[in-house]
Amino acid sequence: MLQDPSGEEELAAEGPYSSIHTGHDMSKPESYASVWDAIADTPEQAANLRARAELMQKIAALLKQHGWTQGEAARCCGVTQPRINDLLRGRVSRFSLDALVNIATALGCRVRVDLEAA
Repeated sequence: MLQDPSGEEELAAEGPYSSIHTGHDMSKPESYASVWDAIADTPEQAANLRARAELMQKIAALLKQHGWTQGEAARCCGVTQPRINDLLRGRVSRFSLDALVNIATALGCRVRVDLEAA
């Protein structure tokens, strides 16, 4: 599980939390296609969260592959070590798509966007 800056829990995008059931009437739970759909107010917000989380996971995997310390990764990415820590801890709410694209580009990657019907 991931934590946001306020200490409230955010749920993992995959795994046992991929389908969240919530609602006031516990006998008739509301079902969601993904955790992002459950925590976002709109489908647009859910799509943005999903895209940021996916990009963060790919960047984190690349950093792990290089075997860098957080400080080394920060220098390569042009950000601070606490920023890399936030990324590695999955703190999605602290990153915009722009910031993540900049980090990926600093690592020598090209970011592509794919569109598909919902």
